[in-house]
Amino acid sequence: MAQTHDHEIVSIYPFTDEEIDTLMNTSVECVLMWGTKDGWPVGVTHAFVWHDGKIWITFAEHRHRAVAIKRDNRVSVNVSSHGYPVGMPVTDDLPGGAITFKGTAEFFNDDETKHWFYTALSQKLNPDNKAGEEFFYNLLDSPLRTIIAVTPVKKIMYNGKNAGRHMAGTISEEELGERLSGDAERMNKYRAEKGLDPR
Repeated sequence: MAQTHDHEIVSIYPFTDEEIDTLMNTSVECVLMWGTKDGWPVGVTHAFVWHDGKIWITFAEHRHRAVAIKRDNRVSVNVSSHGYPVGMPVTDDLPGGAITFKGTAEFFNDDETKHWFYTALSQKLNPDNKAGEEFFYNLLDSPLRTIIAVTPVKKIMYNGKNAGRHMAGTISEEELGERLSGDAERMNKYRAEKGLDPR
């Protein structure tokens, strides 16, 4: 019997490596986040490609985000199952939930990287539509465009399907993840300060 569900404990709902790959290869958009010079966190939605364990994104090199990321290459990227293609039937084998990746960004401007990435992104956004794929490739292939690859250093995961199964009492203890420090230590510290029992 699964432990009692507690909505304040969410770190126990990770994804498997296979589920991560499925989510990242199916979702067509992400939110790229960075810090401005005066300390403001900013995020913009992008299409992306998941390749070799990295998140590949493109934008024009004159954008503020390019300057900011060159100044400090620490970024975060959020990908959600709500980014699955419009009209796509959501089946049981598709993960539900979201991942935020903390990572470092590296810029690429060489022709070889541009060719494979523009091709991969165009195919991802235009499956079974050769004309749409070619149109989008040509749209991307502009002289001011740059590419970043974000290498993850930490994943913050929420497996919504497992959370739902936990609430319904249909998940085994073995399928739950370990509590991270926020849920294992900090939560009970705050509960104690409010005179609440530990969880």
